[in-house]
Amino acid sequence: MSRIGNKPITIPAGVDVTIGEGNFVTVKGPLGTLSQQLSPKMKIEKEGSTIRIVTPSLEKEYNSLHGLTRTLLNNMVVGVTEGYAKQLEIVGVGYRAVKNGKTLTLSLGYSHPIVFEEGNGITFEVPNPNTIIVKGIDKQIVGEIAAQIRRKRPPEPYLGKGVRYAGEHIRRKSGKAGK
Repeated sequence: MSRIGNKPITIPAGVDVTIGEGNFVTVKGPLGTLSQQLSPKMKIEKEGSTIRIVTPSLEKEYNSLHGLTRTLLNNMVVGVTEGYAKQLEIVGVGYRAVKNGKTLTLSLGYSHPIVFEEGNGITFEVPNPNTIIVKGIDKQIVGEIAAQIRRKRPPEPYLGKGVRYAGEHIRRKSGKAGK
């Protein structure tokens, strides 16, 4: 049995969860609406303000889906109530980020600026030129956009220059060994 799958999901006030045919789940909350097709092999039971995921048998396939289904559903509930955010740090001389309207422009040492547009419920915040905050209600999309930004100039091991997640530890190399 999955430990995570056995935990009940509590639905906060102001959040509406609809379970449709074949486990098509729609979650509406103060920040927006998310819908996703979850595995039809799992049984989702809604009792008042809690949701439980029930596995039909103890086979390996069902145990794997048990925790996954519960986590995906919980991420949807948390997303429409609190939202998700990923913070990125830019390290390097001349590297910076600027937000103009709904456009994020990055100067990362290339001959051209790199441009990202807000969309799919994703917003960017630039509190200072070396920090980017990616916000949204869908955890998967927030993580994917943050990874795309990081991929444009990943941190290098010698000087540590590049785009990194906040709090990410970069393994440093010593460089050339002298005589």
